[in-house]
Amino acid sequence: MAGASLLFHRPAKRTQLINPVVLAYVGDSVFELLVRQYLVSLPNHKSHHLHREATKIVSAKAQRKLLEKWQPLLTEEEADIVRRGRNTKSGAPPKNADPADYRQATALECLVGYLYYEDRIDRLNELFAAAIAPQANEQQEEREEEA
Repeated sequence: MAGASLLFHRPAKRTQLINPVVLAYVGDSVFELLVRQYLVSLPNHKSHHLHREATKIVSAKAQRKLLEKWQPLLTEEEADIVRRGRNTKSGAPPKNADPADYRQATALECLVGYLYYEDRIDRLNELFAAAIAPQANEQQEEREEEA
């Protein structure tokens, strides 16, 4: 099924015209799916472990750090989407999240939603791999030390 996609319903507007909060809303789900797929690719599949590891990656603070890794890799267009997402009014952050981290997390999710709706899945995978690679290398080294 080459070329198959999870995008069954296209948005009513061009992606560039969609409110950044809406892009972040979709981007949050897409990012969560990427994280879950990554975690399931690792050896430990205990549900508690999967949940704990996922929350480490999808927290506002973790997403801010991840976006910092992505910044030098972004095209001008992608950086513009990130700025739009960061500067938008997205409501009050959760009690446990720093407002600045929450804005950056919204920016990351906005970019993920944008790339998803633009059907740039390869680019999304490329950015995700760049963010996860250092973490994956550290985990591999830990497993080798334990063996």
